[in-house]
Amino acid sequence: MTDSASDSRFPVGVALAGIGAWGRNLARNYAQLPGAALRRICDTDPVRLHEAEANYPGVICSSDYTAVLADPEIDAIVIASSASAHFALAREALIAGKDVYVEKPLTLNVQDGAELVRLADERSRILMVGHLLIHHPVILKLRELIDAGELGRVLYIYSQRLNLGTVREDENALWSLAPHDISSILFLLGQEPTDVAARGQCFVHRGIEDVVFMTMGFSNRALAHVHVSWLDPHKTRRITVVGSRKMAVFDDSEGTEKLRIYDKGANIGADYDTFAESVGLRFGDIVIPYFRTAEPLRLECLHFIDCVRTRKQPITDGRAGLQVVQVLDAAQRSLSSNGRPLPLALGESSLHSGATA
Repeated sequence: MTDSASDSRFPVGVALAGIGAWGRNLARNYAQLPGAALRRICDTDPVRLHEAEANYPGVICSSDYTAVLADPEIDAIVIASSASAHFALAREALIAGKDVYVEKPLTLNVQDGAELVRLADERSRILMVGHLLIHHPVILKLRELIDAGELGRVLYIYSQRLNLGTVREDENALWSLAPHDISSILFLLGQEPTDVAARGQCFVHRGIEDVVFMTMGFSNRALAHVHVSWLDPHKTRRITVVGSRKMAVFDDSEGTEKLRIYDKGANIGADYDTFAESVGLRFGDIVIPYFRTAEPLRLECLHFIDCVRTRKQPITDGRAGLQVVQVLDAAQRSLSSNGRPLPLALGESSLHSGATA
């Protein structure tokens, strides 16, 4: 880390590797963030670079990643390239002594992800993964409610991330869409899954699943189900948490009322003569908490800059990113075996220590 990164009087020098559709959002944020200075943008597409030069006249735009690595004014590199390039770009950046932010998924296999975690530890570098929803105020509120016991024991969680398009040719719907929901579910439950099962189908491109249904089991008998598809008539971004006391629904497609808490449940009586008396359904109030408007991506970028300055571990550090890759890897192997459940051991490291962004 350079002196400027550790000194709050100077902005953290940032380089962006990859300025495609999502990279443009990252460039916008880092160009505006207090405490950060977007100094370089790197991409292999000359059209994108020309556009970046026009939008950010004070930023060096080129296809030379080696120059980015060698620049002493670059403290941190933000990687938003294609997923297949994540490992190589992040590895070179860590070896060059830069702090690194990598968009999800961290890598496309477990071995590469573990290598990046090892390199970051070995070189005392910050390694953060772009699991955006962990920085969403609603997800943080849900975690708070679960930790406080407001929902009771979490029985199951299910998520739906659906839309018509964009159909990809380089990765399936599981690897493209499910990281959002897997990271959110693991964060909300605060524990590791014991097994994973997944089934899907390839309708557009042979060998690339367009729709996937994935289920995770947990040691406390909780279940989590993830449904992802880019062949669906409705755009849906929803996570439902069913607890023994209350239920909660996070609908990110809603403009303002993104979280609803339902005081609903089933009470099982101890003394009864008939089945109807043994189970009582409870229908209570619906609460819609107020949230101050905040762009999750901006919060995520601010968190990365703060971690670079303070050297604290990010809430979505390399280990958290690796755990998501391990789940994805097991789910992919289950897909290949027609949905056979596979045991999962994510290692000894604790999952999401509970730090907040």
